[in-house]
Amino acid sequence: MYTFAKQILKLFMAGIYLHIPFCTSRCSYCDFYSSTQTHWTNTYIDALCKELNVRSHYMKEETIDTIYIGGGTPSLLNSKQLSKIFNTIYNIYKVDNHAEITLEANPDDLTIPYIKTLHSLPINRLSIGIQTFQEERLLFSKRRHTATQASEAVKNCQNEGFKNISIDLIYGWPKQSLTEWEKDIEQAINLNIQHLSAYHLTYEEGTHLWYLRKQGAIQDIDEESSLLLYSTLIKKMQENRFEHYEISNFCKPGMHSRHNSSYWQGIPYLGCGAAAHSYNKNSRQWNVASIEQYVKGIENNEPIYEREELDLYTRYNDYVITRMRTKWGINLQETKLEFGKELENYCLRMAQPYISNNKIELRGEQLRLTSKGIFVSDGIISDLLWV
Repeated sequence: MYTFAKQILKLFMAGIYLHIPFCTSRCSYCDFYSSTQTHWTNTYIDALCKELNVRSHYMKEETIDTIYIGGGTPSLLNSKQLSKIFNTIYNIYKVDNHAEITLEANPDDLTIPYIKTLHSLPINRLSIGIQTFQEERLLFSKRRHTATQASEAVKNCQNEGFKNISIDLIYGWPKQSLTEWEKDIEQAINLNIQHLSAYHLTYEEGTHLWYLRKQGAIQDIDEESSLLLYSTLIKKMQENRFEHYEISNFCKPGMHSRHNSSYWQGIPYLGCGAAAHSYNKNSRQWNVASIEQYVKGIENNEPIYEREELDLYTRYNDYVITRMRTKWGINLQETKLEFGKELENYCLRMAQPYISNNKIELRGEQLRLTSKGIFVSDGIISDLLWV
């Protein structure tokens, strides 16, 4: 397992994340930084390209293996805006010839002309925010697309030559039945996608859903039902030969999200744009979550950001949180090399009760969650952290 994990690591060099915060409307569950002030778009793209330029030293001439354009709704950008971004990146950075380049997209933006535009750019992977194929859920969550548009968008992207497509689904909706969830999973699988990210609905403070729950208009799904939905997801995806390589992520063999996997494997990345985060193994840095402040800071050559230097124990905790979410888990030899013998012993000691009850397996030097342990992963990971 450790050898396989090291082989995976060799695939990742460094990444760039670009945050496009614009949305035409806000989904009822979303707490990501976004804005409906789309009149800022051109000015924002100019600032984004300037930041890419002035922060090129952050990557220390590393080869860029992944580029991820997320949001917000990046598929609101037109061909001129996207071309400007890619011209900037390719003029400044060394991008690997086989880099994974992902664009997040809403189904209703993926018209055939727009898909053709995307295919003419370096983009080779699409992450499509479908969330559900149930019309009433789409209306409830204030999504802009219909279920029919969702399916047609995927098929049209495939017809226009995209061979690496991921979709997002959400489960755990109020009063969601197992039958409803099985239909969503089956529709996703029948689209012949390469990757699926499935997330349990959360009620983030300040969102429309959070207010509805606070007012008693809706209720959380109960824990037993949540576990049934998640176990059904795992079973259905494995039956259809998808690898469960991270708690919320499934892929066809060899089709892992290389960009997201680099996060989980501790690979450095540069984040540009409002609210974007960066990581270089020694520190974390995040830009101001305001389009106006972000743009003014970049224009005045005084970017507004916060920075956190990472001490040994914070780096160890980050390592545990990210690695234990994946099928590769934690390697004790690597833990010792990175953090010292004390933390290696601590990690193994804290894992021992879970090894004994078959929630963590220890195979050679590798600690990883078992199929039993994945259902209580939050508690396990919490216990492995240095407090």
